[in-house]
Amino acid sequence: MSINRVNISGNLTRDPELRSTGGGTQVLSFGVAVNDRRRNQQTGEWEDVPNFVDCVVFGARAEPLSRYLSKGSKVAIEGKLRYSSWESKEGQRRSKLEVVVDEVEFLSSRNQAAAPQQAAPAPQYNAPQPQPAPYVAAPQSAAPAQYPVQPGYSAPAPAAPPVSTPPAADVYDEDIPF
Repeated sequence: MSINRVNISGNLTRDPELRSTGGGTQVLSFGVAVNDRRRNQQTGEWEDVPNFVDCVVFGARAEPLSRYLSKGSKVAIEGKLRYSSWESKEGQRRSKLEVVVDEVEFLSSRNQAAAPQQAAPAPQYNAPQPQPAPYVAAPQSAAPAQYPVQPGYSAPAPAAPPVSTPPAADVYDEDIPF
């Protein structure tokens, strides 16, 4: 038995290239730089040495990913290795190893990837919202006309009880890969 799984994290080396096959399948190609630490034989110091990995995404996920990825984006990639070989126009035998991507996790925001040297202002997700006037309950002796009922106000719904049992898992011994 052999296992063909790859997990890498790094920065995109170029903007992704989106194209289509003759059959209409979308293909997204991009490169990821992954650092390797090695000791310099002459100085004895540890150095980062980059490795450049070609990655490819096929199908319906290619086009949406192309909108969110850009040069410098930090990503984590999971996929499998694929070996390709061909003959160049000059008659030379060429080959490459690339990652066919199954999963992409974005490790940087779009602002960080587009301009890593500039500090982008944080978006204001918690912008203050106008607050309605508080609801005041009418005293028992007061006439109803003095305290009109405001539309849209009601008692809060009771919270749903937490789930105490996990969902059943159908895992059998033959499903475990070791």
